[in-house]
Amino acid sequence: MSELQEGQAAPDFTAADQDGNTVSLNQFKGKKVVLYFYPKDDTPGCTAEACDFRDNYQGLIAKGIVVLGVSVDDEKSHQKFATKHSLPFTLIADTDKKIVEAYGVWGEKNMYGKKYMGTNRKTFLIDEEGNISHIITKVDTKNSTAQVLELLK
Repeated sequence: MSELQEGQAAPDFTAADQDGNTVSLNQFKGKKVVLYFYPKDDTPGCTAEACDFRDNYQGLIAKGIVVLGVSVDDEKSHQKFATKHSLPFTLIADTDKKIVEAYGVWGEKNMYGKKYMGTNRKTFLIDEEGNISHIITKVDTKNSTAQVLELLK
């Protein structure tokens, strides 16, 4: 599959969130969406990124921006992560890896010389029509909201 580009239609998806509710990207047409992919619940970088979105959530909502986090962790893991860190936004459980593959973020990773398959951290900004307006490939986990807002100016 070719890599997604800015200006393309964002691939639609339907999956369960941390509460077992069905979430579809199409339900957010008419709103800006921050669709962020992260490797694993409750790990240092992923927690920093989620907490940055949490701490700036009201400002994002005030601008009409929806935040959706996606990882391959299951609903139970997402529920625990969201509860532990008081995350006010939706976490999507992509256990069958359909979303990470559709967005091209599932790939080979390398940690301490060990190669393995996993989710590469990447953020997609989706406009009101459902098109990808920006792709952030070098995510600053402690300043994710600032990165997003800078691009939406």
